[in-house]
Amino acid sequence: MVRATIEDVASKAGVSVATVDRVLNGRAAVRPLTVERVEKAIRQLNYQPDRLAARLARGREYRFCFVLPEGTNAFMIALADAVRDEAKRMTQEKVVIDLRHTDVFSAETLSAALDQIGTVYDGVAVVALDHPRVRESINALTDRGVAVVTLVSDVPNSRRQHYVGIDNASAGRTAATLMGRYLCGREGKVGLIAGSLSLRDHVERQFGFEQVMLHEYPNLSLLPVREGRDDGEIVQRVAAQLLAENSDLIGIYNVGAGARGIAAALEAAGRQHQVIFITHELTDDTRLALIGGTIDIIINQDAGHEVRSAIRVLMSKADKIPLVDSMERIRIDIYLRDNIP
Repeated sequence: MVRATIEDVASKAGVSVATVDRVLNGRAAVRPLTVERVEKAIRQLNYQPDRLAARLARGREYRFCFVLPEGTNAFMIALADAVRDEAKRMTQEKVVIDLRHTDVFSAETLSAALDQIGTVYDGVAVVALDHPRVRESINALTDRGVAVVTLVSDVPNSRRQHYVGIDNASAGRTAATLMGRYLCGREGKVGLIAGSLSLRDHVERQFGFEQVMLHEYPNLSLLPVREGRDDGEIVQRVAAQLLAENSDLIGIYNVGAGARGIAAALEAAGRQHQVIFITHELTDDTRLALIGGTIDIIINQDAGHEVRSAIRVLMSKADKIPLVDSMERIRIDIYLRDNIP
């Protein structure tokens, strides 16, 4: 297909090339209706301007920062690795990507980390805690002209520009349906372990899971959710206690990370083939446990896709180009040991 030009966009929108240029670069005030026509034409023609040439012409580079959790969470480590890989690739497009780690379970610590980010960055992607202090820090960044994308876990009431991640409520409902069907009418208890109920992705997964369980599987009793801060050792202690206190436990849904701790607790109790275990994220540890039969189902989101999507969103904001929403939709993958990639 022939690549659309700025002249094609102007013709489609019924405006001049200069007007399209002003819309793309925000160089002068343009009437909202005109902006809407130009942006619609851009979407319809899938117009992709030469962003590198434009940056070279302006004599500048873009700078983005990823703020990710510190610790041993295998999925977050995979996210960090993907950020480093993309940072190397994007240097040829005159884009600098920095990586910072902090304690995202602490609103004060995460808020302080965001407050320390100055106007040197054009955009920030952050795994965020849904807390008023964090929300205000995101809003302050936006007010300073820094585009903010929430990654994996959202703060929807903030003025962030976009959320990059799966629909976590749907992921929780999916886990519940799979749990109910795998248990095939058995009666017993199902336990939930989350990282933190201050993380919106964990809360939404819990909500979706409980919504389906309570309405569709009355044969199953849900136990109160327990928190493990996504730490393998803490999660193992929580899971061991859960197993010790409930001899009729027949299912565990791990809302967050630390799956290797639950697997270790199940194997230590000799109940790895009696308890249906559903968890999130395909990592080296969960892959082995899935193949070995301790984990029954993994609900996954692609770390590389999320990082690339976050960068595309930040680039589109910096270049003032409309998003192609279908490209940025993060899908939910379901893995059994029979279909591991």
